Amino acid sequence: MTTTINTEAQTYRRVAIAACFGTFLEWYDFLTFATLAVVFGPLFFPSSDPTSGLLASLATFGVGMIIRPLGAAIFGSLGDRIGRKPVFMVTILLMGVATVSVGLLPTYTQIGIWAPILLVSLRLLQGLSAGGEIGGSAVYLTEHAGEENRGFKTSFLQLMGPLGVLASTIQIALLQHWLSADEFQSWGWRVPFWISLGLLYLGFKARIALEETPIYLAMDENKQQSKNPLRENFKDIQTLKKMFLLFFCVSSGGSILFFCTQVYTTIFLKTSANLPTYLADRLSIYATLTLMPLTILAGWASDKFGRKPVVVTSLFLGAIFIMPAFEALQALSLRYQAANTNFYLLSILIGLSAILAMVVGPQTALLAELFPARTRSSAATLPHNLAAGWIGGLLPLIITWLNQQWMGALMGLWYPAIFLGISAIVASVFLPETRGKNLNL
Repeated sequence: MTTTINTEAQTYRRVAIAACFGTFLEWYDFLTFATLAVVFGPLFFPSSDPTSGLLASLATFGVGMIIRPLGAAIFGSLGDRIGRKPVFMVTILLMGVATVSVGLLPTYTQIGIWAPILLVSLRLLQGLSAGGEIGGSAVYLTEHAGEENRGFKTSFLQLMGPLGVLASTIQIALLQHWLSADEFQSWGWRVPFWISLGLLYLGFKARIALEETPIYLAMDENKQQSKNPLRENFKDIQTLKKMFLLFFCVSSGGSILFFCTQVYTTIFLKTSANLPTYLADRLSIYATLTLMPLTILAGWASDKFGRKPVVVTSLFLGAIFIMPAFEALQALSLRYQAANTNFYLLSILIGLSAILAMVVGPQTALLAELFPARTRSSAATLPHNLAAGWIGGLLPLIITWLNQQWMGALMGLWYPAIFLGISAIVASVFLPETRGKNLNL
């Protein structure tokens, strides 16, 4: 008996490591682009107005997010029809090739208008890949996790986003430290994209060794796969209702908090708050490091107290504290050289990370637990990527645009605050508790 348990634990660890590494590569590739948004402006979208260049760069990042639902529809449906594993092989290859190609692109001064066109095209390929990976990986890992401590065991997948941010941020910070400003602007920004070639090789090799989930193998043996999972999802009222709740509450709320705390804060500190780049990057790295144990803790808490109370609490806290947190960041940045100021800045970022952890910690398990096995991959990936792409991915662009329209560096933050408040109310009333659900059904 003990030998069987140990074997199962070793198998799950191997599956989890391989799945997580591939997802890390997806996030690393995807978020390196966001980290370099300020750099891409003058290189690919030259303009006399720096804000316009930044907006164009953020819009290109947003294009990849907008296309994610299409990738989710295609690859999520394939995951239900032909298996979870084959889809993973395609998505990681697509993401890796597109990312390496970004590092090889000539700039606007070299080929003119073709530079931004090619950049946007590669961003679209990244978005398609991310649509199949992010969400599908949650289903894959959860179906391998068993019923005991499922929230805790699957929460490790959520570390891949912060790790992707951390890896890209540290790389860029080191490059900017080692290289002159001219060297970094000329070729240094390409290095993170070149490195992804080696990561692609390791990720692809790890995924070849992956095993199909036992739940899908059982469906395959009994010929229970859906021939048209998307149509089946939209015809079933209960599934459609849960897809909406996943989209509007869990995934939109998590995406808003993720992009506010892990993406937009760095942009905000460097631009609106005028904090030195080195300090903004350092604070972001420290905050990301604290997010990791907090995410695992939140996954454990969802096993103990339930998925719903942990997620709903996060949404309410986000709605209440987003605006005050950024107001405090801006005010403190004006006197960052004063004693203890950086400690207070970091404390605010850690507080935001704790709120984010409470929604993403249980999220992996919750994505799979909401839906029946027959159409789980498509039902989970489409609303999740629709939320991440259209709500979270466009958030930096929308906030920047609203700030510009309302002539204030903080006015655009009312959008995520109000959205989180409405999501919290809807989730508290309608979101079902899924802890302990039998995933074979």
